[in-house]
Amino acid sequence: MNEVIKLLKSHRSIRKFQDKRVEEEKIKMIIESAQCASTSSFVQAYTIIRVEDMDTRKEIAKLSGDQIYVEKCPLFLVFCADLNRLDLACKMNNTHMIEGYTEPLIIGTVDAALAAQNTMVAAESMGLGGVYIGGIRNDPYKVCDLLNIPKNVYPLFGMCLGYPNQDPEIKPRLPLDVVFKEEKYSTEGDEEKIKEYDKVISEYYLKRTRGKRDDSWSKQMAEKMGNELRPHMREFLKSKGFEMK
Repeated sequence: MNEVIKLLKSHRSIRKFQDKRVEEEKIKMIIESAQCASTSSFVQAYTIIRVEDMDTRKEIAKLSGDQIYVEKCPLFLVFCADLNRLDLACKMNNTHMIEGYTEPLIIGTVDAALAAQNTMVAAESMGLGGVYIGGIRNDPYKVCDLLNIPKNVYPLFGMCLGYPNQDPEIKPRLPLDVVFKEEKYSTEGDEEKIKEYDKVISEYYLKRTRGKRDDSWSKQMAEKMGNELRPHMREFLKSKGFEMK
């Protein structure tokens, strides 16, 4: 197992950080690494916003479900899918950008996600840790107001980064052959494998919480998917120019 594989397989979500700023040179290298991520047709349809203002941080932490580490982390980034820059490119070349189609939305979302994963891996390679904050989509309208996010751009998620002040165990993932299929999609045997995985996850939570939480993966997913998930997102995306035609 080489050092890159070892780094990738050691990922944990870090929510507690040392009271130590991330050096500017490291931040520069992390963002440059983000820019090296693959991008569909070279469009580079994302923008990364560093948020330093503590009043803004406090508000985003509250909007995200009172996730205090948004406020406390040394470095907080917001990743946006961004077609606004492409609109500018069209205007610079006397062309009108055709708006509202679903494919550019997918392209921007994927580009931002790929850049974010490069960001996390680069940060971890420097001894930092972090966690993604999807909770910014709880109230994306307010987040856009706070960060002056224009039409044709939407905030996808935040990311807390810093020097870890905790050492959590690695959370076990689904069995490889549940997510990796040969030739064709198949669910054969998945239920039994997930039942076994549920036992592993239950043991993980019992150990992590010293017996206070007994939970499983399938139970968590049933509770999550049995409820509406941010039903405001479709209208929000339409309001930002992503009509999904």
